[in-house]
Amino acid sequence: MRFAANLSMMFTERPFLERFGAAAAAGFDAVEFLFPYDVPAERIKAALDGHGLTQALFNLPPGDWAAGERGIASLPGREAEFREGVATAIAYAKALGNRLLHCMAGIPPQGLDREEALAIYTGNLRHAAAACAEAGLTLLVEPINNRDMPGYLMNGTALARRVIGEVGAPNLKLQLDLYHCQISEGDLATRIRDNADLTAHVQIAGVPDRQEPDRGEVHYPYLFEVLVATGYRGFIGCEYRPRARTEDGLGWFRTASKQAAR
Repeated sequence: MRFAANLSMMFTERPFLERFGAAAAAGFDAVEFLFPYDVPAERIKAALDGHGLTQALFNLPPGDWAAGERGIASLPGREAEFREGVATAIAYAKALGNRLLHCMAGIPPQGLDREEALAIYTGNLRHAAAACAEAGLTLLVEPINNRDMPGYLMNGTALARRVIGEVGAPNLKLQLDLYHCQISEGDLATRIRDNADLTAHVQIAGVPDRQEPDRGEVHYPYLFEVLVATGYRGFIGCEYRPRARTEDGLGWFRTASKQAAR
């Protein structure tokens, strides 16, 4: 198992570019984050290389995040903007050596029929998957729970499987966030096994408060065993908000890393 520190949530005691060194010092060899677009790609690449880190994942541009947009892939009339965002993300991915891109589905406007939103979404995914394939990249869809993100279109693994099947692109895969999955669906071991054929990235956090994975109702040591048993060899993204200083809550990571090395 390879753990990737999510630098949008972890090590936020420091400015963004200083988080890479902090992650490496804590023992991580990979990182992920939500959006890199406010920082020139060459500066991020220098931080990665300077600390021997692999860039595991980031998201396509989400639209107007400050205004509440959470992706534009299912929003009518935004197709041109979406395609521009795909091109921008691919350019960053090439510069950073990143192989995985997550496409946020978005929160469709009230009054838009759900099936119509899904049709827009799948159409945009077809374009993005084709563009990513040309660049040798994998595109991901991630179910996100509607408690944290009300109205978010992609909200369950069954829907993810449906959409991936309808798009039909071999490089379109599942990003399985076990925090979101526990809130939306539960039965996590079964979800892991049933979706092993499509899963290309996994994320973790404690439930219900999205803190360290060793806090809350989910027993991650068992789920790590399930992941290994299914043959999963991808990254495990640590997308959680530390209770206090990030380094003070990494006991779970040290334990899991030792177990993975056996």
